[in-house]
Amino acid sequence: MTSFDRVNHDILMARLARRVGDKRLLRIVRRFLEAGMMSEGVVVSRGEGTPQGGPLSPLLANLLLDDLDKELERRGHRFCRYADDCNIYVRSVEAGERVMASVTRFLEKKLKLRVNRDKSAVAHVEQRKFLGHRLLRGGRLGIAPKSIERFKEKIRKITRRNRGVKLERVIEELNRLTVGWVTYFRHAMAKGHLQGLDEWTRRKLRCYRLKQCKRASGIGRFLRERGLGHDAAWKLAGSGKGWWRIALSPQASRAMGIEWMEAQGVQSLLKRYLTLQLNGNRRMR
Repeated sequence: MTSFDRVNHDILMARLARRVGDKRLLRIVRRFLEAGMMSEGVVVSRGEGTPQGGPLSPLLANLLLDDLDKELERRGHRFCRYADDCNIYVRSVEAGERVMASVTRFLEKKLKLRVNRDKSAVAHVEQRKFLGHRLLRGGRLGIAPKSIERFKEKIRKITRRNRGVKLERVIEELNRLTVGWVTYFRHAMAKGHLQGLDEWTRRKLRCYRLKQCKRASGIGRFLRERGLGHDAAWKLAGSGKGWWRIALSPQASRAMGIEWMEAQGVQSLLKRYLTLQLNGNRRMR
C-alpha cells in the first residue's frame, strides 16, 4: 500500500503528458496538485502529494500506478489493485517477502513513492483485507472483520441511548446506513454475519425504545400494551437489570419481535442481501 501524500509532481505530470496532449488541461491538473491546503487555520503551499479526498486523486493514482500493473504483469504475478491499495498473491511466505522487497524498491526508486509499511504486510490471504473484503478458501469473498466492527460502531452511534431523538428518526438513519452497506457487500459470503448483525441491531433498538420509557412503571405499561401478561411485564420492569440486559430478555424479545420491527420500518440486512442475491442470479440466467 502506497502513500500519495508524498508523490512527486514532476513524475506524475510526465506520466499524464504521455496520454494527454492538451497543455491547458495539463496546467489545470498542475494547479490542482499545487493548490494550497489548510493546516490549523493557515494555508500551506503544497510541493508534493495529491489532495486527499479530491475527485481527481484516485484517477491520478491509477495513472501513476499503471507502471506497477505492467511490472507485475511482466513478472507473471497475480494481483488486484484499486487506486493505491494493492494485493499480490504468491504461493509462500518466503516468496511474499521477496516480492514485497522488490516491489517496494520499484515503487520507491522508479516512481518515487513511499510505501506505507504500517499497512503493508506479508500474510495468509485470509488474514488480509481488500476494499473491506477478505478472500476465503476456494476464492470466495467474505467480509473483513474490521469492516464489520466499523459498521457496528456506526450503529452504536446512531442508537446511542442518550441521543434524545424519536425512534422513527433513529430507524430512518439506521436504514440509510444498512441498505448501502449490505448492497456494497452483496457479493460476499455473509449470511451468518448478517443474521447475527440483524439480531444485534434489533437488541440495540429494543434497548433504545425501553430507555425511552424512563422508569419501571413506563416499561411495565409499554410491555403490557405490547401484549405481555401482567406478571411477566411487571416482573421484568421491576427486575433492576440494566437496559442492555432487559433488551435481551424473552419478554422484551416477544414484545418487540421481528414483526414489530418490520412494522416500525426496520430494514433487515439478511432479507435485503438475499433479495440482491436472487435478483443477481436472475440477471445471470
